[in-house]
Amino acid sequence: MSFFSTDKIKSTLGIVGVLLLSSTLFFADNASFATSNNKAAKGTRVTAQQTTAVSAQPLVKASQAPIVPQAPWEKALQQGLQNLLEEDLLQRSQAGMLVYDLTADKIVFQHQPRQLLRPASTLKSLVAITAMENLSIYHQFTTKLAYEGSISNGVLTGNIYCIGGFDPLFDSSDMQAFVDSIRALGIHTIQGSLIADVSMMDSPRWGIGWCWDDDEYNPPLFPLLVNGRDKFMQVFQSKLREAHIKPPVLVVRGQAPATAKQLCVRSHSMAQVLQPMLKDSDNLCAEATFYQLAAFERSSHATADDARKVVNRFIAKLGYNPANYNIADGCGLSLYDYLSPELEVGLLKYAYENKQLFNTFYPALPIGGVDGTLDYRMHNKATKGKIHAKTGTLTGVSALAGYTTTANGHLLAFSIMNNGILDTLEIQAWQDRVCEVFTTVE
Repeated sequence: MSFFSTDKIKSTLGIVGVLLLSSTLFFADNASFATSNNKAAKGTRVTAQQTTAVSAQPLVKASQAPIVPQAPWEKALQQGLQNLLEEDLLQRSQAGMLVYDLTADKIVFQHQPRQLLRPASTLKSLVAITAMENLSIYHQFTTKLAYEGSISNGVLTGNIYCIGGFDPLFDSSDMQAFVDSIRALGIHTIQGSLIADVSMMDSPRWGIGWCWDDDEYNPPLFPLLVNGRDKFMQVFQSKLREAHIKPPVLVVRGQAPATAKQLCVRSHSMAQVLQPMLKDSDNLCAEATFYQLAAFERSSHATADDARKVVNRFIAKLGYNPANYNIADGCGLSLYDYLSPELEVGLLKYAYENKQLFNTFYPALPIGGVDGTLDYRMHNKATKGKIHAKTGTLTGVSALAGYTTTANGHLLAFSIMNNGILDTLEIQAWQDRVCEVFTTVE
């Protein structure tokens, strides 16, 4: 099984796809989650149940009155965007948009800016910035190897512990380092158990609101992974044998005691994880980051609810009421995720005003016509290399949120959210034309 981004759905959906979608949503909402989601019904609305204090005015507050352009380029921007919103495609779907001039510190365009819409993978930006804010850009995703017992004549009489920290980038080279650390002690036989310590977090099969039949995109929610797969202990045993180290037959779950001796630590930094999470919209990296937030809230057996609490506190810090939004997962796959353009642009403004965050966040965003999930879009002169934005794509959903610079040098933060669409390529082409308006007005 391979794990791809929610943004790599590029085909046009036909009527059959719509019917399949309808049956999938019905089954997912009414059967697949029926038993677990007495909790899920509460869990997906934790935002409404929490009493997180909103301690500031919103960083970006949508205007109740029409935006009055103050300069000719602003008038041209408004007219160009309004013309696009009047196209037939937008009459049969939902759209929300907010454009903020970071240079002049004001809103220059809005269309249903507070409309709650499914964000798809643009949710990853919220999770990424929350993680950098709470854990720092230097945070490490760590997997550890430890042992207890005695070593005599190459025989370890005791246990080996693999301690998971949900590192999505742990790969074969890291596994080889584990094996080498055992071999370095002269061990050729392990008489005891291989113990998987997965006490960092709970391990649900799916995130809340994920479609049961979407395994191509659903990442494994498990703290011990190798090459993105839940095969850690099997691969570890195989690598031990290849190194002529006889592994124990017994592989169990358990928790490493405080007295266990550390053998090896392998880790990847927040910056390393955020690159594929944002640039390539990697769902596994997003969920791993989400659960780092959960572990920040609770040191062991952390849950998605714990992660939501941290995200909701950050939303409140931005000046918004978390009860007005819904955060179900970390990658945007959930049917229950709901954000607004106003919140997304507030988040982008916060990142821009915090340079240490921005210097990590901005380079990790896809660049129009150049790389990541925007590599196949925006190849015309007006937009190529000029749009730095997170994409979001699911069946019926397309979103784009990020930064660009106008022809007269004004830096814009924007969020475009489209829901209820049947043709992904058509709406992406429309979003690309929106971006052309951003970059060409002067």
